[in-house]
Amino acid sequence: MSSYIVDAIRMGIIETLEMTVFASILAYVGGLPLGILLYATAKDRILSNKPVNLVLGLLVNICRSLPFLILLVLLIPFTRFVTGSSIGTTASIVPLTVGAIPIVARMVESSLSEVSPGIIEAANSMGASPFYIILHFILPEAMPSLLLGGAINVATVLGYSAMAGVIGGGGLGAIALQYGYYRYQKDVLWTTVTILVLLVMVIQEGGNVIVKKVRK
Repeated sequence: MSSYIVDAIRMGIIETLEMTVFASILAYVGGLPLGILLYATAKDRILSNKPVNLVLGLLVNICRSLPFLILLVLLIPFTRFVTGSSIGTTASIVPLTVGAIPIVARMVESSLSEVSPGIIEAANSMGASPFYIILHFILPEAMPSLLLGGAINVATVLGYSAMAGVIGGGGLGAIALQYGYYRYQKDVLWTTVTILVLLVMVIQEGGNVIVKKVRK
């Protein structure tokens, strides 16, 4: 493997991590409040509102149903509007974020649903407001599950970032496609795949370690 390819892979790792980190953060900025709303507006919950929950759930389900490659193509005009370009590392953050938001929302909703109703009843009996209950009772109780879900979501975004290479997104996915597939350099293909697998394992294991510490 030439030094040029090694440098390209090194840069690909940096670009992949950049896309993953920024897209994950932005996905939680949008997905966490959405997940809380999905949980709180569900039937028999503290802000029960069937119409709102139905509309939010429908939007989330539609977005989750779209294959990511299709979403990449559909969002090209929006991506170009936001970043000024539809290719490159920065541009890829837009569809990665949009694709991850509904996944984060459902993961957050699922984590919050695990909180014991008894805790919420106790908070209600003390006269706490819905916002206070969510912030000081539900979220702290669900924190281990939220962190575990966060690690899964980051790993998902990392996998999506590899697919962004199909439309010139940069990162390891683009290197695997350009050199490993189009130029039949199998060593480059397997190297990038191995690095991606290792990155996912590190993220997942790191999430497990953090969750264990929080639970203690």
